[in-house]
Formats: sequence, C-alpha cells, structure tokens
Amino acid sequence: MNRQTTRLLALGLKAIIQQPKLIQVILFWIPFITGLGLIIGGGYYFYENKIAQPKMSYMGVPITQNNWQNLTHTLRNEGYMLGYSERLKNPLWVIYKVTNNKKKYAKRPHFSADWRSLSYITTDDYKYSGFNRGHLAPNYIIASRYGKQAQKETFLMTNISPQKPKFNQKIWQRLEEVSANHFSKQFKTFWVVTGPIFTENPKKLKTTNIAIPKAFYKIFIAPSADKNKIKSLAFIMPQSARPKDSLIKYVTSIDEVEKQTGIDFFWQLDDKAEQKLEQQQDFQPWKLKRVANLPSRY
Repeated sequence: MNRQTTRLLALGLKAIIQQPKLIQVILFWIPFITGLGLIIGGGYYFYENKIAQPKMSYMGVPITQNNWQNLTHTLRNEGYMLGYSERLKNPLWVIYKVTNNKKKYAKRPHFSADWRSLSYITTDDYKYSGFNRGHLAPNYIIASRYGKQAQKETFLMTNISPQKPKFNQKIWQRLEEVSANHFSKQFKTFWVVTGPIFTENPKKLKTTNIAIPKAFYKIFIAPSADKNKIKSLAFIMPQSARPKDSLIKYVTSIDEVEKQTGIDFFWQLDDKAEQKLEQQQDFQPWKLKRVANLPSRY
C-alpha cells in the first residue's frame, strides 16, 4: 500500500470518528446499493440467457460437459457467438447464421486480444509455433453478412484455434468457401456450428499453454417449419487431412460430433426430431457432390 492510499484511508477513518452519523448514513444505504446491484445483475443475466443468446443460436445454446473443469463461458459478438475454454485457451464451439443478405466490409483487420478472456491470448502467442491462427467464425462469411464491426470481431483471439498451415490454407478453407459460395445457393438461411476436437491430454503450443486440437468439426443446419424436414450436414476433419481429399470423405453425423466433443447440440428439439436430425449423413440436399472436389480458389 503506497503513502497516498494510506493517507486517504487515514483521512476517511478520521472523518468517521469525528462524524459518527456517517456510519448511520453508510449503513442505511448499503442495503439499497446491494439491492440495486442484484437487480442490475439479475436483469443482465435474464437478458443474456433468455433473450440475447437464444436469438444467436439454433434450438438451444450448445451445452458443454465439464464446463467448470474447462472454465468455459459464453461470449456473444455481433455476428457470432462462442463457448470459450480458459483452460484449453480455445473456443469449444462457435455458432453463426448465414443468410443471403450481403453487406459491405473492410480490409482484413489485425488480430487482437479479447478483454473478456482471463487467458488474454495475443497474436504473439502464436509466433514461431508452426501453427496458423485458425478462424472458427470465418472472416469472409461474417464480414459479408454482418458488416465491418462484425468482421473485426472475427479477429479476436477467442475465435482462434491452432491449425496446421496445410490444413488451414487448403481443405479447411475449401470447406468454408463451399459453405459461403455454394450452400448459400441451396438455402436462403442456414446455421453453422464449428469447433475443435481434442485428445484427452492434448499437446500444447511450445511457447504457451494453448491446446492443439487433433481435428475440427463443422455442422450445417437448414431450418424448416416442419421439424421433421430439417436438413443437416456434419464434418469431422483431422489436422492430417490431405489438401486434395474429397470433402465427402469427412462427412459424419451430429451424433458422432457430440460423442467426440461432449457437447449437446440442438437440445430444444423434441427427442424424436433431435434423434432423426443428429443421425443424418445425407449430403444430397446440399448438392455436395458437385463441389466436393473443387480446389480452393486461393
């Protein structure tokens, strides 16, 4: 404690001693201040959990097992939402909605730390690691649908996972291009949920404790008023996936994604509809065969 702080405390104590009524005033207002804090905190909790977050998810915000163990908390951005693990220093799931409404966006922004994260990972934590800073909410899709501020938020480090360069720049980018350029032609609106998959004891980046995923998943959902006609398409891609592999090779079910991640998706659906949706492996409605082997444009 420095001298200035000590002096201020001494002056405050002196004032209380000289003016005993100050104690009565303080004691009188404490319940009101505490109550106001509880009201504001309760209102914020209700708004986030009952209004804001459900609007940015499809059929329920994903439920992650071992939330406390992984120190996972939900972060809501303008164009996407995510569940971030402070222990693994990775987003465990990222969800966003893709529409045909296009907006103007800016040049590629710089990466920045996210003040809401206790880990406070910076772009420098990836230097000389041999891994790319892999976006989970993609720059192009979010920027073109939600605008400049949303684009900037895709460069927050809470949206980033370590990806091998060949994986990030080839087959993973190809899947993102297919979703942006081709799936949008098949469906006016669809949802995407994506994230990493880890081994039980994942390796870490050499210079930090950022966990390295063994694979990544991506789930596409095309909503329907008839819950029995909802279309889904899921992928699990290991970091060892070859750049020229067909995307069809990595088609899987949502059930398998849940099994490997421990995350419960779309839990607000009734059991019968959820079971049918999560067992789907039909890529025909998405016309995936036409684009499964197209090379990346970059």
